[in-house]
Parts: sequence; C-alpha cells; structure tokens
Amino acid sequence: MALTIMPKNFILRLMDVRVVITGMGAVTPLGNDMKATWTALKSGASGVNRITKFDAAAFPCRIAGEVKGFDPLRYMNTGEVHKTDPFIQYALAAAIMAAQDAGLKITPHSSLRIGVLVGSGRGGVTTIEKNVAAYLARGHRAVSPFFPPMSLVNMASGYISMKLGAKGPCLDVSTACATGTHAIGEAMKIIERGDADVMIAGGAEAALTPAILAGFCQARALSQRNNEPEKASRPFDRDRDGFVLAEGAGVLILEELRRAEKRGARIYAELAGYGLSSDAYHYTRPDPEGDGPARAMTLALTDAGLGPEDIDYINAHGTSTQSNDRIETLAIKKAFGAHAYKLAVSSTKSMLGHMLGAAGAVEAAVTALALSEGTIPPTINYEHPGPECDLDYVPNRSRKHAINAALSGSLGFGGINAALALKAWQ
Repeated sequence: MALTIMPKNFILRLMDVRVVITGMGAVTPLGNDMKATWTALKSGASGVNRITKFDAAAFPCRIAGEVKGFDPLRYMNTGEVHKTDPFIQYALAAAIMAAQDAGLKITPHSSLRIGVLVGSGRGGVTTIEKNVAAYLARGHRAVSPFFPPMSLVNMASGYISMKLGAKGPCLDVSTACATGTHAIGEAMKIIERGDADVMIAGGAEAALTPAILAGFCQARALSQRNNEPEKASRPFDRDRDGFVLAEGAGVLILEELRRAEKRGARIYAELAGYGLSSDAYHYTRPDPEGDGPARAMTLALTDAGLGPEDIDYINAHGTSTQSNDRIETLAIKKAFGAHAYKLAVSSTKSMLGHMLGAAGAVEAAVTALALSEGTIPPTINYEHPGPECDLDYVPNRSRKHAINAALSGSLGFGGINAALALKAWQ
C-alpha cells in the first residue's frame, strides 16, 4: 500500500487556523440563560432540590437538578413544542441564545459555512418512555407519528440547523457523560480542517425520567441525601455518596479567529486544544489507575502547544461518586506531576448536579467565563478532605484569580475521556 502524504498547503492551513468562542447559551438548574447560571455559580448557589416532574416518593433518590420555569414557547410555536422532545427544546433555546450572544448573522451565503454539532447522551428518552407506556396501555394507535424523529439523538442538531438556517456540517456525537466535551472538540476540528467557519456546538439532556432515575438508583450511583438536597452533590468530599441527576443544555459558538476579528466579535476565550482517549477497561467503572483521563488531558495540552505548568485551572468532571473523584484526582496528578498541587480544581456539578451529555458543554462555557473574568467558581459542600482527594478544590467560595490557560474535562460510561484546553484572550 502506498504511503499517503498530506498536501503541504493542507498542513499549513491546519497550523494557521485558530478557533475562538464568541457566544454561549445555556439552560440549567441554576437559570434559563448563561448569565443567570454564571452569577449563581459564582455565588455558590445550588440548583438541586426535590423532584417535582413526577412522583418520586418510592425511589431511594428523590432529588435532582431540574430545569425550572423553562418556557419553550419563547423559542418555538405550540405545534413545534408538541413535535419535539424536551432535550431538543433545551438545545434550541441554548443555540438561539448563543447565536444572539455572538451577534451571529446567518445569511444565505454564510449559511453554507456554518455548521451544528450538538450531542446528547440519552436523546429523546422522555418521548420514548411516554410512547412505550401509551403503546402498552392502549396499543399501536396510541403511539405518536412523531415518535421516531422526536427520539433521535441527532435531532437536536437537525432542528437547530433548520431553525437557524445553518447549512454546513450537521451531525451529533453521543458519548455518555463526555458528549458535550466531545461535541465541542470535534466541532473545533471541523473548523481547523476548513470544513466550516463557524460551528454551533454543545450538548443537551432531558433524562430526568422515572426509568432513568430507577436505573441509576438500581446501580447505586445516586446520592440519597434526600433531606438535604442542596448538600447532596459534594465532589471530592470524604462523605460523598453519589451523583445528582440533572438536565439542561449548553451551546457555544465556535468561530475561526480571522472571521471573528473581521466582524468585530467579542471573544470569550481561545479554544486551543482537544484530547480524547479510551480506558479500554470497563463499561461503567473508570480505570482505577487513571491513565485514560490523564492521557486525554496531556493530549489536549499537546494540541494546544501548552505545558502542564501553563495551566492555572481545571474544571473537573467531579461527579461526587467515590470512584470518579478519587480516580480523576489521580489522573490530574499523573498528567501534571508536582504542578497538580499548584492548580485550582473545581467541580461545578456540586451546584448544577450532573447534566450527563450536556455537562461538558456547560462546563466548557463556565471555563471560558472563568478565563474571561478571572473568577474561579467553587466546589461547594467540600467539608471533609479525604486522603486521596488532596488537591486545591476551591472549597465553598469562588476565587478571584488571573487565569492564562485552563482545562475542562469529562469522563463517560464505556471508559470514554475528553478534555479541552482553553487560553485567555488578550
């Protein structure tokens, strides 16, 4: 087989392309836009409370990070609401807000160079559960004709492209809890290789349903601190007892630097590097040696042209389970060596809960804001340090700190790992 050599101009183009973040939107348990979410995170507020979407009285875990007061009619008409799953509605809302925040104008000419990559870990699971229940109770005529498209994971990207008129690359990724991070990283690479000038990228999840809750309860993965919901998610704390299920969406506008500068866009941060890896170990448990997450972080640094000592802050996956937090801490030490003890590390899941496929996207936006404002959000409920979780987790209060470069990382079922490296924009 002949050796294939990439054309020189292709290699030079890859080296010359830089990607920046020019807009962001979010729907989270702390607010239905990014500004409200960021303000709440800086104040150390919790979005976790008792479940109200359905009767959870019989479940061992009765708490979650619910989206509150969200009105899809702000973004679509009544007919569209009935034809879309909540995860699509959250995704569209976040995408519209991100485009508005970026001042992104999509014209018939520019639309061909603007793409969408918004993933989901579970897709339309709300729609699936409702239609299965209807079928079992009343037969096939009770199933909605919109059930097939409403439940598709790729429909968040598809719907956003239709509503905003973005005709460039349109696809999704679905890598469990690493989905949002992978979506942003892959969208960055689409721009770098010249297939788009702008990507609308992120993750969305609406998996707060009885069946999903039941499954995680049976797996004993969730916190059962039902009498203190706001204290249930406690990443890296000695007494953590599981994660808190949450829902929402996060979407970023990624833009080729020269295009952003030409139109005078505000730039939050540069998206400089992306790394991904697999543990090849177990379908739910992370590798106890932490090699996979460590490699993803190291690859993101290499891709960004950064060394370990260049990083000031890590927005950690930090789920509040015993194994994840211990292994992630070990992975940080492997990737950063002695510099690990000089880093600030925080988990915003302590306030948001775990938004599954949306988590990495919201956390990437939070990391960009931390760089832009010089404020590190805290890890709340960190009360009892453990011997294996001994880094600086920014306990309980946000911290003013100049940040030159940061990482945002995610881990997912199947041993999936991803990391993004971001640089402050001067």
